[in-house]
Amino acid sequence: MSGPYVIRGSVLLPEAELRWRFSRSSGPGGQHVNTTDSQVELVFDLAATEALPPVWKERALRELAARGRLVDGRLLVVRAGEHRSQWRNRQTAALRMAGLLAEATAPPRAPRRATKVPRGINERRLREKKQRSDVKRGRSGRQGWD
Repeated sequence: MSGPYVIRGSVLLPEAELRWRFSRSSGPGGQHVNTTDSQVELVFDLAATEALPPVWKERALRELAARGRLVDGRLLVVRAGEHRSQWRNRQTAALRMAGLLAEATAPPRAPRRATKVPRGINERRLREKKQRSDVKRGRSGRQGWD
């Protein structure tokens, strides 16, 4: 593999805590797919890891559980089988997992501050609405299409 994979900042995806499983992949490759174990399943025990700061770990467990991405409430599982080569599928799975963890450990966004609609925008909307209404009203009764 061409790791280490950065989650965020100086925090890396620990290779020692990753479990790899390989199986036969469907998809492109012809008869090749029937003979090689190119599909990759990468498993990371998020609840037991010491690589993430405690705050990040709690946030990731909460976020990924809410999205239904955790197995047994603790294991993050990522599959990759779109490439013919096991090596490329391993890279894809590791990058996908690092991306998921980076997204899940990101600090929550600042809440949206409600703002008032500017007066000019509201006036323009009402003016255009009135013009459209006048156009439609002007169409009635003129054609004589009874």
